[in-house]
Amino acid sequence: MRAVIRRDKRLVCDEIAEIAPAKGQVLVKTLACGICGSDLHSLHHMEHMVETTRRGNAGMGAGGFDPTADTVFGHEFCAEILDFGPGTSRVLKAGARVVSMPLTLTATGVEALGFSNRLPGGFAERMILSESLLLPVPNGLPTDSAAMTEPFAVGAHAVAKARLDADSVALVLGCGPVGLAVIAGLKANGHGPVIACDYSPRRRAAAERLGADIIIDPAVESPHARWEGFGVPTARAAQSMARMMGKTFGRPVVFECVGSPGILQSLIEAAPAGSQIVVAGVCMETDRIEPAIAITKEIELTFVLGYTPEEFALTLHRIAEGVIDVTGLVTAGVDLDGVAGAFRDLGDPEAHVKIMVRPNG
Repeated sequence: MRAVIRRDKRLVCDEIAEIAPAKGQVLVKTLACGICGSDLHSLHHMEHMVETTRRGNAGMGAGGFDPTADTVFGHEFCAEILDFGPGTSRVLKAGARVVSMPLTLTATGVEALGFSNRLPGGFAERMILSESLLLPVPNGLPTDSAAMTEPFAVGAHAVAKARLDADSVALVLGCGPVGLAVIAGLKANGHGPVIACDYSPRRRAAAERLGADIIIDPAVESPHARWEGFGVPTARAAQSMARMMGKTFGRPVVFECVGSPGILQSLIEAAPAGSQIVVAGVCMETDRIEPAIAITKEIELTFVLGYTPEEFALTLHRIAEGVIDVTGLVTAGVDLDGVAGAFRDLGDPEAHVKIMVRPNG
């Protein structure tokens, strides 16, 4: 079958071996798979990603993962059931559309789809999924929308890790796919006001569609200029005085969704005292912060990754019910031959929000 393979830090469209489901597994046809920012980074920096993951004792797939070997990316997918392996219940029938967390249970452990040498991810015509992890796509939900479950579950998890009060003001710094998912998660949980900040007009427009209350271009205005206007004193002394006068305000929460060096330090300096900074952007370089500033302001740093099965299922439900409206976020679709070009196009934030790969046309 055909797939797009990461080989020698390039994307090659080629034939790979056919696959068959083992015990508890199903064979599926990939209908749509989103290109993730982690895919873009992994193309050229997979070795560094694996090295940092191993240093953190997180592991990457059953029995280890060789970043120099062939890898088929793709972990944001919607698929159609084709066939079943032994020991499956077959509650969902062949032809059913499904989504799943990008993990497949095997006899030797868990394979992380999109970051596996043994099983292909969603940039292949077919995949092997675990029946126990399948979620049926509700009738009427478009395939592209269902494929957005995985990236938006990332936002749901970041919001779940935030210690938001009922009257908290939330600032989302960076409105790429992760930032947009955070905004959607905040609004789905009824939080507001939500301030969204990005240099890109296209991304700011997407943030507004997803419900952000205040949209800021940081080239024109600092997002931190709005805290006082929402009743959040920025200095510890001013906060103490406000409380002494009977005023209340929720904990300010900043979601860092950029992942570039220097962002954390700038937030530590500019965010109000007592803020929680939820770090959802993945900076792959060594960065520096000045802990003394964070200490004097009692800044809390919370680092987040992935999602729980419950958050994944809830996200699918919210998309299906229209609580999270992903309409218009898929800005292009390509077949396998167009994947390499799509990777190049996504380097320009004004070109696209999300590109879907449709391996079977």
